[in-house]
Amino acid sequence: MGGPGAGEGAARRLLQEAGALLEGHFQLSSGRHSPLYVEKFRLLERPPQTAALCRMIADWAGDLSPQLVAGPTTGGIIISYEVARLLGVRGIFAEILPGKDGRAFGRGFTIARGERTLVVDDVLTTGGSVRDVIEAVRAAGGEPVGVAVLVDRSAGKVDFGLPAGKAGLPFFACLALDLPAYEPGACPLCERGVALTVT
Repeated sequence: MGGPGAGEGAARRLLQEAGALLEGHFQLSSGRHSPLYVEKFRLLERPPQTAALCRMIADWAGDLSPQLVAGPTTGGIIISYEVARLLGVRGIFAEILPGKDGRAFGRGFTIARGERTLVVDDVLTTGGSVRDVIEAVRAAGGEPVGVAVLVDRSAGKVDFGLPAGKAGLPFFACLALDLPAYEPGACPLCERGVALTVT
């Protein structure tokens, strides 16, 4: 598994410029509390910053020779499109479809057998959405060749392994964050009486 690129400082500045890297006291979707929060939609509403981060991904992915870029709904659609545009290939997305587990490609999207596919997303937390896209690519006959995200909230703890025990897929994050998260009963911010924002 690879790591973040040398442009982590630039990526952090881009997120801060967009108002997407927030400090305070936040209740995450998991129910845990954290002093930092990434509000991806503050970033995605700002094309210059989003495009600059997607350029980092495209520059990293060039050596993988992707023929296709795929992401999950919702934010992954924007990332897939922009990275694909920069690489000069198609960009598609996988979504939750009625009656199907995980995600699948609808809307007439196709993947050629063996088509080299870069899987992208905006913010990585547990990796569930990315794993769904990897499985959808494989189910459609494509070959996942790497994973890239704008922000890795897991600080490199999520692995995207290949079948049969092979090494994991190459991975890149514009910015890796090790965000502390506390159970509500053990949260130092709660103890200090810092106002809680529910995300």
